[in-house]
Amino acid sequence: MRGLIVAISPERVIGLGGKIPWHYKGDLRRFKRVTMASAIIMGRLTWESIGKRPLPGRRNIVITSREDASIDGANRFADVPSALASCGSGAVWFIGGARIYEEAMLHVDVLDVTWVPDRIEHPDAVRFPAIDPAAWETGPELVHEDEPSLRRQVFTRRAS
Repeated sequence: MRGLIVAISPERVIGLGGKIPWHYKGDLRRFKRVTMASAIIMGRLTWESIGKRPLPGRRNIVITSREDASIDGANRFADVPSALASCGSGAVWFIGGARIYEEAMLHVDVLDVTWVPDRIEHPDAVRFPAIDPAAWETGPELVHEDEPSLRRQVFTRRAS
């Protein structure tokens, strides 16, 4: 299984100032539960935003072309296809940022989206790429099981 997991505001914001601009403990709990024992793939800026340390219980993979980037405790790859080739048949989750998500959408079968109500109106906000309805089947919007103030939705790749 290959998927991406993301929390998105109504304006498609996923980050601001190198951080997630909201904090929902239940969503973090679910993120940990879903990604545990999987490979997680992230960009360098996401790696830096989580403190340049691997998330425990998961194989941490960082995509960066910068040789000077400190990536202790994680595997480094220059591009998404190389990172995916190293994962074999196990579960893989892309966890950000925007450029990684955009490329990942070409390689995954599932988009696991949490919709947060927080409105973020800022010109420097980082946004999630548009979800193309021609490529993705939209699942029902459900109450988040660990955070009732949020909604969740799963998109699955349409058969080609």
